[in-house]
Amino acid sequence: MRAVIQRVKKASVTVNGAVAGKCGPGFLVLLCVMNEDTEEDIKTLSAKTAKLRIFEDENGKINRSLSDVGGELLVISQFTLAANCVHGNRPDFFAAASPDKAKEYFDRFVADIKQYVPATETGVFGEHMTVELINDGPFTITLDTNDLKKKK
Repeated sequence: MRAVIQRVKKASVTVNGAVAGKCGPGFLVLLCVMNEDTEEDIKTLSAKTAKLRIFEDENGKINRSLSDVGGELLVISQFTLAANCVHGNRPDFFAAASPDKAKEYFDRFVADIKQYVPATETGVFGEHMTVELINDGPFTITLDTNDLKKKK
C-alpha cells in the first residue's frame, strides 16, 4: 500500500457537487492499494498512519500524534499513486490492485484506522472527486508498506 499523508488544517472531497467527506485539523490520506498487498499491509499502514507524530508539542517539537491532538482523518482512494513513469511520458498503472481488491482493502483500511481515529471520513471509491485542502506546514509524508516491512 502507498499513502501520501498531508497534515491539514482542513480538507474536503466533493463528488457530483456534494461534499462526500471532510475533516478538520488532522490528515488527508491519499491511499493506493497495490497488486501485492496483503492483510498485513492494511494493519501496518493504518497503525503507522494513526501513530505518526508530526504535530508540535508545547515546546514546538514535532512529537504528537493524531490522538494526542484530537485530529481527524479524510481518506481518499487514489490509484494513480501506483504510476510507473519509467518508460515514456505516459504513466502505466499496472502495479495498482484490481478495482475489486482495491475497494475491499480500502474499506478494510478505513475500518482499521477508525479504531485509532474515530473521526475518519472518506471520499467515494471509484468516483471522480474534487479535493480541497489547506496544508499545514506544509507537511507531507509518503509511506509505502514495502519500505515499512524492511524495518521489521
